[in-house]
Amino acid sequence: MKKVIGLAMLIAMVLLSACGSNNAAGSEGDKEKNEDAAKKETYTIGASQIVEHPSLDAAYEGFQAALKEAGLDVEYDFQSAQGDQNNVKPISDNFVADQVDLIFANSTPSALGALQATKDIPIVFTSVTDAVDAGLVSSMDEPGENITGVVDLHPEQIDQTIEFLNKNFAGATIGMLYNAGEQNSVTQIEAVRKAAEGTDLKIEERTVANSAEVQQAANSLVSDIDVFYIITDNTVVSALDSVVGVANEQDIPLIVGEPDSLAKGGFVTFGIDYHTIGYRTGEMAAQILQGEKKPSDFPVEYPPEIQLFINKQAAEEQNVEWNDEWDNTAQFVENE
Repeated sequence: MKKVIGLAMLIAMVLLSACGSNNAAGSEGDKEKNEDAAKKETYTIGASQIVEHPSLDAAYEGFQAALKEAGLDVEYDFQSAQGDQNNVKPISDNFVADQVDLIFANSTPSALGALQATKDIPIVFTSVTDAVDAGLVSSMDEPGENITGVVDLHPEQIDQTIEFLNKNFAGATIGMLYNAGEQNSVTQIEAVRKAAEGTDLKIEERTVANSAEVQQAANSLVSDIDVFYIITDNTVVSALDSVVGVANEQDIPLIVGEPDSLAKGGFVTFGIDYHTIGYRTGEMAAQILQGEKKPSDFPVEYPPEIQLFINKQAAEEQNVEWNDEWDNTAQFVENE
């Protein structure tokens, strides 16, 4: 009888041990499932830009491409202010109310609106000309607790453009159009004035309040200028076709601020690739969303490089005298 009882106890102990092992295995399996679930978390990003035009659109596409490459599952709430500054605040406020995980601010007005709306939700920006002067960050190296990004103006871009104009259009009067309500544009205009000091170049300016005023402002410059120089002003670039039309009709060379405007009929630019800066911003966002870094861990970055781009077709249409040196130094872009 004792032997039977002992055998029964032994069997019970083995069964209990097996159950314990299964429970342990189950717990480990549950842990792995939870980790996999965490990795597959869906993030919501509020994406805002002041207006839709090729450069900003390319930056947004680059941003999305980086997050896809990182393997993140992201739902985007894309909002355009349609060129109206009054729409910026409601867009940002709605992102905050919806408790998005991160805000992608694609332009200076969009970034300012986001920062005014929240000090908690992470913000990454691009297509911003001067983040410090705009009041977005205290310095390039120490951006702030919840904001960072990549600016769209290479430190040498305007200087090299003025050097190009001074060399190839010596003594020319430069016609510039911009929206004085865009801080990024005011910053660039001031930089152009400074870069032109000590040269024989002159600057003639016209300001516009919206895209509907661009063509009239361009026509008002025709009799006073030798070349157009259109910076990365969102209002003017969104209506660039009208400036291209005036430049072609009047045989006035059109210098632009980025390659996308070149493909729309500009003659030359020292430009950057907006897809590239958008992609880099997306890389920052991926690390922030996954908790690897905070916005404050990323210094604000400049574009990696600039390149001389020329549209030969536009040069012909604007009656530009060709310089053979450009064949060796420029990258060529065709009309869209």
